[in-house]
Amino acid sequence: MKRKFHPFLLALLMPILLIACGGRSEASLPANGAAQTIENKGSDTIVNLALAWAEAYAKVQSRVYISVTGGGSGTGIAAMINGTVDIANASRKMKPEEVEKARANGIEPVEHVIAGDAIAVVVHPSNPVDGLSISQLSAIFTGQITNWRAVGGQDRPIVTLSRESNSGTHVYFLERVVREGIKEDNRLFSPDTLLMPSSEGISNEVRQNPNAIGYDGLGYVTSDQKVLCVIDQPGDACVMPTVETVQDGTYPITRPLFMYTAGEPTDDIREYLDWILGPEGQVLVRELGFVPLGHQDS
Repeated sequence: MKRKFHPFLLALLMPILLIACGGRSEASLPANGAAQTIENKGSDTIVNLALAWAEAYAKVQSRVYISVTGGGSGTGIAAMINGTVDIANASRKMKPEEVEKARANGIEPVEHVIAGDAIAVVVHPSNPVDGLSISQLSAIFTGQITNWRAVGGQDRPIVTLSRESNSGTHVYFLERVVREGIKEDNRLFSPDTLLMPSSEGISNEVRQNPNAIGYDGLGYVTSDQKVLCVIDQPGDACVMPTVETVQDGTYPITRPLFMYTAGEPTDDIREYLDWILGPEGQVLVRELGFVPLGHQDS
């Protein structure tokens, strides 16, 4: 026997059904109803900046809705390759095998540099160590150095923290620090390294563990963590990560941040990227602790 629902009851139930199915209510879309949605997914390093851009852009172009989610650089790139997002956020370059897979799917990835970043090395505020060299950091994260006393600290075991392997920050730190920028090097993080699912996870562990050492994008460093200066080569100065030391090239652990599109962007996606790269978008880069593109600074 079929049950019939009164139209008024159906009207009451519809918002609940939308929420249960993961739908987005019309209240989150532009009032004129002619919304263009841009799906933006990927790097957890970039996600807070991407959310700030999306919120600010909604005030500039009300008919365009920017949907932002994280999940890691690898996740965003895979979604772009599969055609399920318009823009992939990445804190690393696409790997050759990812480019090949995209082309096999008929997609030619286009890279857009949208900001700069420094990877800050962070420890508990009580740690007396003020700075480390790239070679010392490599020895720590590969498990060759396991006690803080070996690098001028207290007689305590070192607890190493890293992002998970789908993170672009993990990949960059592995190549630049763990492997000291040496191509064909096969050193890996120590198996004792604790893998954290997010930048916030590393921050939280560092705050509560006096033996911990981790790394994070500069925009995620908070005042209750101690940031170490880093020495690149023997005889070099120990340099703190700042916007200025990234721009002048003196801080050794720096990287560009990327957005990738499937082919050259057009129409609304092109306009959004142009806005990100322009003065309004780059102001937010600095406000969130990242490094604006050089030509935007006076």
